Amino acid sequence: MSHTSTYNVAVVGATGAVGQKMLETLEDRNFPINQLKLLSSSRSAGKKVSFKGTEYTVEEAVPESFDNIHIALFSAGGSVSKKFAPEAVKRGAVVIDNTSAYRMAEDVPLVVPEVNEADIQNHKGIIANPNCSTIQMVAALEPVKNALGISRIIVSTYQAVSGAGNEAANELREQSQAFLNGEELEANLLPVKGESKHYPIAFNALPQIDVFQENGYTFEEMKMINETKKIMHSPELHVAATCVRLPFFTSHAESVYVEVEQAGVTVEEIKKLMDHAPGIVLQDDPATQTYPTPLDAAEKKDVFVGRIRKDLDHENGFHLWVVSDNLLKGAAWNSVQIAERLIANQWL
Repeated sequence: MSHTSTYNVAVVGATGAVGQKMLETLEDRNFPINQLKLLSSSRSAGKKVSFKGTEYTVEEAVPESFDNIHIALFSAGGSVSKKFAPEAVKRGAVVIDNTSAYRMAEDVPLVVPEVNEADIQNHKGIIANPNCSTIQMVAALEPVKNALGISRIIVSTYQAVSGAGNEAANELREQSQAFLNGEELEANLLPVKGESKHYPIAFNALPQIDVFQENGYTFEEMKMINETKKIMHSPELHVAATCVRLPFFTSHAESVYVEVEQAGVTVEEIKKLMDHAPGIVLQDDPATQTYPTPLDAAEKKDVFVGRIRKDLDHENGFHLWVVSDNLLKGAAWNSVQIAERLIANQWL
C-alpha cells in the first residue's frame, strides 16, 4: 500500500474546532487524498462542510465508516476515540488520534515529528498526537536537550480558550460583551464543563485546566509532565507544570524554566540552537521589543521562542517564552505532519 499515490482519509470530529483546522491544513498542504470522509457524533451528522470547493455531508461515525480508509484523523473526544479507533485499525486504517485516550498507552507512539519522528514506525495502528501545550514545549526544548542535556523543566502556561473548543470561545465572547455592558457574567463551561462549579473567563485567569488529580495537580498538568517524559524518552527528567486558562482565543504561551546539564552555556548558544531548529522561529530582541505573542502566532504553523535569558541564581538555569497556535502545531498541523511522515517514510 505504500506505493499508492493517493489515500482514503477520514476525519472524525470534522465539525469541531480542531476538525475544521485539520481540513484547512489538509487543503493547505495539498495532502494526497483520493476519497475524503467526514465523520462525527450523531449530534453533528448531516452538517455540510466544504473542502477544496466541494461540499461534503458529515456522516455519523459507525464501525463500517472505516472500510477502505487508509488514514483516520480523530479529534472528537476521548470516548469517541476509544470506541472507534480500534474499529478503524481492525479495518486496516492507521489512526492519528488527537485526544488523550491513547497517549500514555505502552504500545502507542506519542509523536512530535521534530522530536521523535522515528517512533512513528513502531505503531500498531494508532499514533497519538500529544497535548497542545506539550507539543510546543518539547519542540522548542528538543534542540537544547540534544546539544546540552536537560535535567529539569518547570513550565507555567497561558492557554487560549479555543483549547476548550468552540463553545468556550463563544462563552468568552458573550461574557466580554456582558462585562463591557456592565451586566452579570454567566459561566456555564469553564474551567471544566462537567464540574459543578464554573467561573467566568472574561477578564479573568483560571488556574485549572481539566480535572484535579489526587496529587493536587490538574489532568492537563499531569499530561504535560507525563507526555514530555515519554516523547523525549526521558523517564528520569524532572518536570513540573502549572496550567492556566486566559481570556484570549488562539495560541498558547508558556514561560519555561529549564536546567541544562552542560556547564558554562551562554544565552547566545541557546539562541543559535533555536535559530537552526526545524519548526522553530526565534523572535528575541529586547532592544526592539521583539518577542512572540499569541495574536502574532495565530494561524501560523511554527513554534515561536523569545525572552531567552540566563537564570540569575542557578548556573545552568535558563528561561524562555514559547508561543504557538494551539489548533495548528498544537493539534491539526502536528497530526497532518505525522500523516505526511507516515507516507514519506513508507510506514503506513
